[in-house]
Amino acid sequence: MAMKLPTFPQLVGEFRDWMRMFGLWRLLACLVALALLLVIELTVVPLEHPPLDSALLSWLGLVIPDGMGRVLIRVYKVSGIQFTGVLVMASLIYLAWKRWWNELRWLAVGTAGILLIVDRWLKPHFDRQRPDEKLVEVFGRSFPSGHAAGAVVFYFLMCSILVARYPQLRRPLYLGSALWVALIWLSTLYCRVHWPSDIVGGACVGFIWLSICAISLRFCATRQTGPSPEGSP
Repeated sequence: MAMKLPTFPQLVGEFRDWMRMFGLWRLLACLVALALLLVIELTVVPLEHPPLDSALLSWLGLVIPDGMGRVLIRVYKVSGIQFTGVLVMASLIYLAWKRWWNELRWLAVGTAGILLIVDRWLKPHFDRQRPDEKLVEVFGRSFPSGHAAGAVVFYFLMCSILVARYPQLRRPLYLGSALWVALIWLSTLYCRVHWPSDIVGGACVGFIWLSICAISLRFCATRQTGPSPEGSP
């Protein structure tokens, strides 16, 4: 029997329910993130050597000791696309093993989607040069930071998935993820592969996409099994 497609009124009703779950405060936060992204695009990205960004990078290079700097360089290399790709694949395998198909689908959409949004759309559009005197070899454009956006989406979406099943782990999961993501951002700045405004822009893009994926995950879960535990960030 052929699958019956939803009617337009049904789609409108589904979208209204999704927006109700999204909530006013999350919507306002996403709009603020979008506005901040636009402000950076208009006022900072066109500058070849933005003064505030340059000053912050120079300050970090002065205040961070060499020993900690070597650790940060290692963190940046470890958190690169190869390691993160292995981590994402391991997470997808784990979700498949647990037969959490809705979670698997939205983790795949979230991680693949942010890669396409940043690397295939936003970076070519803005075409911003990276800072000078980079401490590691890196290619591609600078704005927004894929490291910042990808870390926000993967780690916090995975937290949302696990907390919904294991609510007793909420605090350590979110705290550990927040500290690790902050360390990734700091390592990216110390290695001078991104301007600070790139990190802010990447965080904004990551937060918006994370919000869409996390709410969609919960929305689909409620359609399948009824209301589920609050696990989204």
